[in-house]
Order: sequence, then C-alpha cells, then structure tokens
Amino acid sequence: MRKMLFVEPVCLNSREASGSDIADVEQALQFLRDWPANRRGPVYHAAYNACTAAREGYLTVEEARRSLSGFARITGILRSAGPSRAAAAGLAGHGAHVAL
Repeated sequence: MRKMLFVEPVCLNSREASGSDIADVEQALQFLRDWPANRRGPVYHAAYNACTAAREGYLTVEEARRSLSGFARITGILRSAGPSRAAAAGLAGHGAHVAL
C-alpha cells in the first residue's frame, strides 16, 4: 500500500520536547488507536472515521488531515507554529509577502 502523505504534517504537543509530527494517514490512525478509550468522544470518532475513509478512498488525504488537526486543536494537543508554508505560499500568490 502506498503512503498517503499529508501535504503538511500535523504537529502535536507531547511529553517529548520536540513534540510529535504526524505525516500520513497510517500514522494518524495509529495515533488515534493509541488514544485513551475513556477520552474518545464525537470529535475523536470524526477524526478516526475521516482517516479510515481516506485510507479506503472515500475522502481525500487533506480531508483526513483537517479532521485530525481539528481533533488535536479541540483536545488542546495541536502545537501551534506560525503560518504554514502552504498558507504562506497561497498568500504570496495574492500580493502579500511572507518571509519563511
């Protein structure tokens, strides 16, 4: 099976100083499988279902990434890092100048 890479990894806070970056659908599914069962609510299930659907070809990889990112943001584990390279590239194409 080919790797279903995210355009940009989802960066998570973790106990490790460097945090944890999830770069593809399989890593996302493994992370979600390891999530504590007593903390699995509707947002967890939406992210898990989106990643599963992407793996099966029913959703895009980007839709799965956005769902995982939303789950991480809502649970407070999304590591914030300035504007993404993809966003900066999009802005730069519209007259804005963003230094990376």
